[in-house]
Amino acid sequence: MTVLPLHMTIADDERHWHHINSFLLLPYPVGWIMGRQEETHWEFGGRSYVGGQKHWTFRWHIYDDGMKYRPVSYYTTWVGGGYINGTAEAIYTSGLLWCQAPFGYALSLVFGGIFFADPMRRQGYVTMLDPLQDCFGERMGGLLFLPALCGEVFWSAGILSALGATLSVIIELDQATSVILSCCIAVFYTIFGGLASVAYTDVIQLFAIFIGLWLSVPFAWYNKKVDFNKPDLDMIGEIQGKDFLSYVDYALLLVFGGIPWQVYFQRVLSSKSAAQAQILSFVAAFGCFIMAIPPVIIGMVARATDWNQTQYNGPMPMTQKETSMVLPMVMQYLTPDWVAFFALGAISAAIMSSADSSVLSASSMFARNIYRMLLRQSASEMEIVWVMRLSIIVVAISATTMAITIPSIYGLWSMCSDLVYVILFPQLTMVVHFKHYCNTYGSLAAYIVAFYIRIAGGEPLLGLSPMIYFPGWDGEKQLFPFRTTAMLCSLFTLVFVSWFTKWLFINGKLAPHYDWFHCVVNIPEDAVRVGEPHEGEQMTTLTSGPMGAQYGAAVTTGLVGKDERNGRINPALDINDDVANTTSSAVQRKASVVGKVYKQGYEQTTTGF
Repeated sequence: MTVLPLHMTIADDERHWHHINSFLLLPYPVGWIMGRQEETHWEFGGRSYVGGQKHWTFRWHIYDDGMKYRPVSYYTTWVGGGYINGTAEAIYTSGLLWCQAPFGYALSLVFGGIFFADPMRRQGYVTMLDPLQDCFGERMGGLLFLPALCGEVFWSAGILSALGATLSVIIELDQATSVILSCCIAVFYTIFGGLASVAYTDVIQLFAIFIGLWLSVPFAWYNKKVDFNKPDLDMIGEIQGKDFLSYVDYALLLVFGGIPWQVYFQRVLSSKSAAQAQILSFVAAFGCFIMAIPPVIIGMVARATDWNQTQYNGPMPMTQKETSMVLPMVMQYLTPDWVAFFALGAISAAIMSSADSSVLSASSMFARNIYRMLLRQSASEMEIVWVMRLSIIVVAISATTMAITIPSIYGLWSMCSDLVYVILFPQLTMVVHFKHYCNTYGSLAAYIVAFYIRIAGGEPLLGLSPMIYFPGWDGEKQLFPFRTTAMLCSLFTLVFVSWFTKWLFINGKLAPHYDWFHCVVNIPEDAVRVGEPHEGEQMTTLTSGPMGAQYGAAVTTGLVGKDERNGRINPALDINDDVANTTSSAVQRKASVVGKVYKQGYEQTTTGF
């Protein structure tokens, strides 16, 4: 079989260049048109919304039939450019044992469904930061937004880096230029396309990846330049004794650091019921595992290929820049031209369309939990819309910068959960399951401890040298599980400091006026007693539509209602689907036990230790 260089048939042929453009732009008009059709008439929970009366800025797209497209939307929580390119890169460079990310992130959906989907959905939160701000206050919630933002930026950077690598192979376009171009298209689409169109591109994205990968697998596997019988070929890889603790550290980071993500919870929190959110999390975990199979096979093919016999003329052994492009290189050099053309085109379109949800999730958290709740509580609906648009641009620019400066796609992909794991995971776990055993003082102390230990461990990808050399330091990298150590120290600090400050104030060791965060005894006079958040939230959201004029008046009485800062249920959601509906009297009894949540200063429950 003769394999011609793909750039000879595509880059030099204007007709093929136009075809590539068609592949890249296909998801966007399709998603936008379908979103417009969805906007014309929408029914849910007995309500009927027509035209511009459909608003969902901070919730993911909600469908009347619930299960029609939602499994696909859950799959694409993790399955994107970083997922497929990073998996192939890890298999090629280190073997199957060290390709932890796809399997770790799949397990994160399982644990998220078991421990977080049900309580988060039952309490009717809108974003992942809502329970944190309820328990620790708005300003502390704003501080906790930073690791979530860093995670989203690194995730988006991994997607853009994967797209840049693919385009540079297809059309010999400079990788930095490819990243910038794809970022511009994704930003324009996310700003003006709306949430409905974003949701529909999830469907296109998943099928494009599935078809593109499996189309190329048999041709690459049976290529004559691939020799699986080489005596020195090791597909599995090796975990040396000194690396075992570090290996476990990364595994725990991927599993539990994959839970506190707005891009996941924006799907969970818009489900019709808590049970549906759990079921779809489990189904999505299985789907993510299945979608990891073709890039694993392609990585194995690349590992078994004698690249000197192909028309690849880069350095051997490959540098980090080349290994990040191993998946598109296999398609280019080991498959027929027509297969490479369609596979690479479809995957490029899929990767580009997966960038929007990550950028959107970070922007929605900022607009709701930081701008409106912390900076401008009286912000108008149109003002919030424009804040979201500007936030999308800022997040995209940050992600593009990271994608250009850090060459490893797998490194970006795995590092996106780093700060999320050590800082956010213990705090989210406590506020969801043990919120009466923590307060703002403990949260702030835990934040500082976790951040310091993590930064002190260093990060080679960012050029950060270690400040603390943990046991097992080999002169190049940390072999001690310092990330998990940071997470556990953060958890212990949160519980201990919360208990200690509670003890100090309750026993009169400190005067009430020293309760600066207003969360133990220094209770504001206008404090409002609330129970479990189940009051209807009068919230409007960003519709799908190209112009701001479509963001009209809310379906309900306004952008936010009386419980915007404490209760958070979108009236479009069918609350009757949840078993957790509570009567008014039960709520009052619960409130007397739970304590008070304050709308002034640092909000905080008064019960616990």
